[in-house]
Amino acid sequence: MPAPADPILPADLPYSQELLQVVLNTSQTGFMLLRPVYAAAGTTIIDLAWEYLNPAAQQMLRLPQRPTESFLTLFPTAEAAGVFGFYRDAFLSGRVERRQNNYQHDGLDGYYLLVAQRQGEVLVVNFDDTNDQTRTDMVQELRASQVRELEARAEAELQRQHLELLLHDAPAMICVFDGPQHVFQFVNPPYQALVGDRPIVGKPIAEAMPELVGQPIFGLLDNVYRTGETFRASEMLVQLDHDNEGRRELEKRYYNFIYQARHNQKGTINGIFVFAYDVTPQVLARQEIQALNEELAAINEELRASNDEFLTTNTALVHSEQQLSALNQELESRVAARTHDAQNARAEAEHQQARLKRLFMAAPAAICILAGPRLVYELVNPNYQALFPGRALLGRPIAEALPEIADHAVYQTFRRVFETGITHEEPGLLIPIARPADGVLEDRYFNYIQQARFDEQGGIDGVLVFAFEVTPQVLARQATEAGAQRLQLLTDALPVLISYIDRNEQYQFLNQAYQSWFGRAPAGMVGLPVRQVLGEVAYAAVRGYVARALAGERLEFEAHMPYREDFVRHIHTDYIPDVQQGEVQGFYALVTDITEQVEARQQVQELNEELAAINEEMLVANEDLRDTNDRLSRTNVDLDTFVYTASHDLKAPIANIEGLLLALGEQLPAAVRHTPDVTQLLALMHGAVFRFQSTLGHLTDVSKLQHAHAEPAEAVDLAALAGAVRLDLLPALTAAGGHLVLDVAACATVRFSPKNLRSILYNLLSNAIKYQVPGRTPHVLLRATRTPGQVRLEVHDNGLGLTENEQTKLFVMFRRLHTHVEGTGVGLYMVKRIVENAGGTIQVQSAAGVGSTFTVVLPDRP
Repeated sequence: MPAPADPILPADLPYSQELLQVVLNTSQTGFMLLRPVYAAAGTTIIDLAWEYLNPAAQQMLRLPQRPTESFLTLFPTAEAAGVFGFYRDAFLSGRVERRQNNYQHDGLDGYYLLVAQRQGEVLVVNFDDTNDQTRTDMVQELRASQVRELEARAEAELQRQHLELLLHDAPAMICVFDGPQHVFQFVNPPYQALVGDRPIVGKPIAEAMPELVGQPIFGLLDNVYRTGETFRASEMLVQLDHDNEGRRELEKRYYNFIYQARHNQKGTINGIFVFAYDVTPQVLARQEIQALNEELAAINEELRASNDEFLTTNTALVHSEQQLSALNQELESRVAARTHDAQNARAEAEHQQARLKRLFMAAPAAICILAGPRLVYELVNPNYQALFPGRALLGRPIAEALPEIADHAVYQTFRRVFETGITHEEPGLLIPIARPADGVLEDRYFNYIQQARFDEQGGIDGVLVFAFEVTPQVLARQATEAGAQRLQLLTDALPVLISYIDRNEQYQFLNQAYQSWFGRAPAGMVGLPVRQVLGEVAYAAVRGYVARALAGERLEFEAHMPYREDFVRHIHTDYIPDVQQGEVQGFYALVTDITEQVEARQQVQELNEELAAINEEMLVANEDLRDTNDRLSRTNVDLDTFVYTASHDLKAPIANIEGLLLALGEQLPAAVRHTPDVTQLLALMHGAVFRFQSTLGHLTDVSKLQHAHAEPAEAVDLAALAGAVRLDLLPALTAAGGHLVLDVAACATVRFSPKNLRSILYNLLSNAIKYQVPGRTPHVLLRATRTPGQVRLEVHDNGLGLTENEQTKLFVMFRRLHTHVEGTGVGLYMVKRIVENAGGTIQVQSAAGVGSTFTVVLPDRP
């Protein structure tokens, strides 16, 4: 057996409830008592009930001393945040457990230090909120990271806007196609100028530019969207109706352009980027130079023929030389003109390249160009350099400038793009980058596009890199995904069906409750139409509600749903539209099974109908009872008349008998009258006459009780009336050596019939004195109290008392339970009749050999 623990307090300061209360009230530390709530099986803790919170805990949690709602009801996020699990494990282990928790949910925002230990069947928890204390570096960093996350999101949005503005102002023709139909999502002004003021944004290219039918554009776009492979066109002929004149002969123009697939966050292709330049002047100039060269070759042939003719004729030679001179002059003039045009075209191309370089340098994305097989930095824009502050990049191989990525997958993709020429795009790529301050590797995430650069001969001479740092977005997405997972767990735990239905009437989210109803995993039902999941019959019952919800109306309704022949339910449903930017994207559905309630309601209705039938029968029975009561009332009147008449008519004969007995006693000789037998006989006859007279008197009183309740009530001075009764009982009280206490000051006056109130007090007090225990001094107490609408009279005694069986016979007329004292058995019957006729009650509490308490409750009339 373990030794008792040493006392915590000094020996002269014993434990007390008052001391504990002072300690809890003055403590600045939060103190809680929590009691586990178990599942139906009784073994699994599913929640906690509040037993007590001291003032410090009430202030920090903004709760009362004993909240009525459970712990998880008030703090639903505590389970996902690990707090509930910590409390549960501490209770189950019985050890002292500690935890630090940053909790910014459910209306709280603080960093809490928790200590918990089980004591019996409750969990004792002490905690501090460090909001009013100096925060640790970790807490400061956590809060700062949340601010940085918000700033990062704002910065990402600003960069997106800058990029859109940059693309809008770019000198190249840029557009973005969305979806497999290649719908124009964005076009900058140079691209829009291709078709003048023809509206194309929001339209598929086949609808916006129908004149491209028969040209290779549509097929090229489909191939890029299908395969994800970048397509580059050099001086491709594309014919458009630039002026929107509907001409059959379309103008011929030549373009250099790139089709590059766009991917969403899941890596799925969802569109195409287009960068294009109009190179028609350069192409036409080259074609003209080629034509001139061919023309010059023909002239040379002619010169050769002329030389042959020169041998035959000098005149023809001179003439030919003159023609040749003229032709040479014309050719030189035309060549000079074409050369000038080619130089202008080359200058324009160089100008475009310079503008493109400026575009790269000003772009909000991180851009660099890696040249040669060693992947040497040839161009680095400021945003790319900002990713690696303090590092020299230009002119250095990437493996030398960034040694930490030499063994990383990103370096291998650079090599693969350079070797194969296949564009590589990867969203959310994790790359550990050394921090400038201490060289520690830090996880950072980037959206990467690595694209091969080709020289004039079509060979790969470098890699073009576009990168966006998305570390805050990835971390935010990860947090969002974790929150979505917690939300899925929460909705799966609810006993209702929760789903999201898009505007195509297809399920996009279902909680676990759907599996028990439809026998399929929720993930297998995502994307299925509502009609298919519910079945035709059940779908017909809610089709109108679905249409109204998709029109933007919030609905709440009940429906009878025959999902299958063996599965029919009554449901209560809420449809909540999802409205974004003025358009309904879908709606949330919450379905509660109310089958039991509906069936219970139907049973109640059936019972009500049965009750109505019973009521009809009762009405008929009541009519019969009313007739019977009328007959009984007439019988009672006749009985009262008989009793009164009999008692009245018998008084005279009894009085004559009494007179005859007196006369007989006087007439008998003294010697005879005093003999024992005669004396006893006369005494018995006088006793019989007295009892007969008493019985007749009581019968008269009982008859009068039928009309006693009709007597008018008066304001009776209760103290004076009780004092008068005490004087009447004083001889009996003195003979018994008893004590009578009157405690009626709380009820000075009572509105009642004075005569009937005196009868009540006299009978109860006289019985309390009369039925005493031999050898025990009688103690009798009369107490009167008043409550709203009632006057309460209590008579206590320490007399013989009554058994439970005797108490059931107490108020029966002519029933006497004790025969060793005089009585007729009518007094308590009369008291009960007087009290009940006045609308009151009388009760008795008694124990044999201990005593009795009679309680009379009368209405307190104004």
